[in-house]
Amino acid sequence: MSKLVMLRHGRSVWNEARRFAGWADVELSAEGRDEAAKAGRLIKAHGLTFDVCFTSVLRRASETLDIVLETLGQQELPAHRSWRLNERHYGALEGLNRGETDKRFGRAQVLSWQNEFDLPPPLLSADDERYPGHDPRYADLPHSELPLGETIRAVRKRVLPLWEERIVPEIRAGKRVLIVAHGNSLRALSTHLDGVAEAEVGKVRRPLTGEPFVYELDQAMRAVGRSYFRQPLTIKRLAQIAVDELKRRVVTA
Repeated sequence: MSKLVMLRHGRSVWNEARRFAGWADVELSAEGRDEAAKAGRLIKAHGLTFDVCFTSVLRRASETLDIVLETLGQQELPAHRSWRLNERHYGALEGLNRGETDKRFGRAQVLSWQNEFDLPPPLLSADDERYPGHDPRYADLPHSELPLGETIRAVRKRVLPLWEERIVPEIRAGKRVLIVAHGNSLRALSTHLDGVAEAEVGKVRRPLTGEPFVYELDQAMRAVGRSYFRQPLTIKRLAQIAVDELKRRVVTA
């Protein structure tokens, strides 16, 4: 039996502002840095250490990983950064405030863009400054890999090659692996491990920011167990989760 630890980055400044972040390279908020440190302490309290870790190329995930490793005293641990673990690209929604987006398009439409497996958000044009082709970090990628906006299916499609080709061999070699990434890229991977049907992936909630979770995997790299290392939620976070859940129920009722 192998263990795999995953962690969604701490809250970013755009999480605080309720803006769609996607591939935008925003930094952690003060609360997000605190969440990352707490996540590191939770992992340490469970006696876990690592041999190798994976993260995205986005700052909020890299910063979270750095804080966790510092908390664990493992600052020198090899860290592999891949665009395949980036957050979902929200196309023309990136940077927009979620409340204003709800008012403009309607809450039901926004929820559909967020949760339907094959429904893309409004797409960018290639001359938009938010298009990843203008970012030197992606200069070596073919244009066919650079999104103008992504469906949930597209996120799953780009995450799984990294899992199969880079992460699984490390686990099979007996390495203890930590993945620090984003809500949608982690949802794509965790639902693969859980055997969730493609059409049901969008119905699965994304992990909370700063909350580590651990998979137990069998020889076939399928989940046989999962547990969470819960950290206390602030009153502000609890209130926001309650509001989001109420909106979701009203729309889907």
